[in-house]
Amino acid sequence: MKQDILVPYDGSANATEALQVAIGMAKAFNEKIVLLNVQPSYETPHTKRFFNQKQIDDFRSQMADEALQPGEDILKRSGIKFIIRKRTGDPREQICQEAGADSPEGAACKDRGMRFIVMGSRGLNAVLGTVLGSVSMGVLHNAPCPITIVPYSC
Repeated sequence: MKQDILVPYDGSANATEALQVAIGMAKAFNEKIVLLNVQPSYETPHTKRFFNQKQIDDFRSQMADEALQPGEDILKRSGIKFIIRKRTGDPREQICQEAGADSPEGAACKDRGMRFIVMGSRGLNAVLGTVLGSVSMGVLHNAPCPITIVPYSC
């Protein structure tokens, strides 16, 4: 059975607003939150020329930890059960895979996965004049479960 609420989190104001909404939903449904950060792979011919794999992995891990820390603090104060997940790659694909129970730990059953995705309308790479960011738009079109897109209210 699908359960839990996936919150893609990049540390942006929109992601924090979405996390607050997800906390309310988690309390109402008595479920935990899966706080997910997706980092780019950084594995291009140019980066591999100047950095070894351990340096790339360490940098990626550091960036994920820095992005996730404010969200983790909010969740600890909320009293909601939560787990932290980190992925690497295209955020649209990785969010949908995590939501569909295609996690590295493997939930092979198709009726497993997230009950909802709650995410901000825009991430850190906000472009003025657009309603949804490329990541939220991509997830909206490919997600295996219902999505709540939360606009940021200044």
